[in-house]
Amino acid sequence: MVKSSQTMTRKSLADMSTAELVDQFVSIALAQDKAISYDENSKYNSLYKKMDFVEAALKQREGDQRRLLLPFLQHPNAQVRLKAAIVTLAVDQSAALAALQKISDHNEYPQAADARGMMRAVAEGS
Repeated sequence: MVKSSQTMTRKSLADMSTAELVDQFVSIALAQDKAISYDENSKYNSLYKKMDFVEAALKQREGDQRRLLLPFLQHPNAQVRLKAAIVTLAVDQSAALAALQKISDHNEYPQAADARGMMRAVAEGS
């Protein structure tokens, strides 16, 4: 379950176990997918910020725990795969790009557009 913005602070994220952060990441991505489906832009934007906090918390953990998101490159939900691919570009670029390519190849919209944009950005070095 996604915590509200009042309860999801940097301190509460610091208190979470790494497994809880990973669960939070997946929950947020699934909630983003739902927000996209219902054109709830403000909800999506709020979830985007929460995702950034979770990503930062995983990155700060010893050994950069974003690598724990690599299995989610195979998740059945395209939004979960997209977000996992974007976050794991820094830890396994090859696997992340392959996941983005698969989303693009299967025309999984709207995520396919984001996947193509991210692949283009990586190719351009930005």
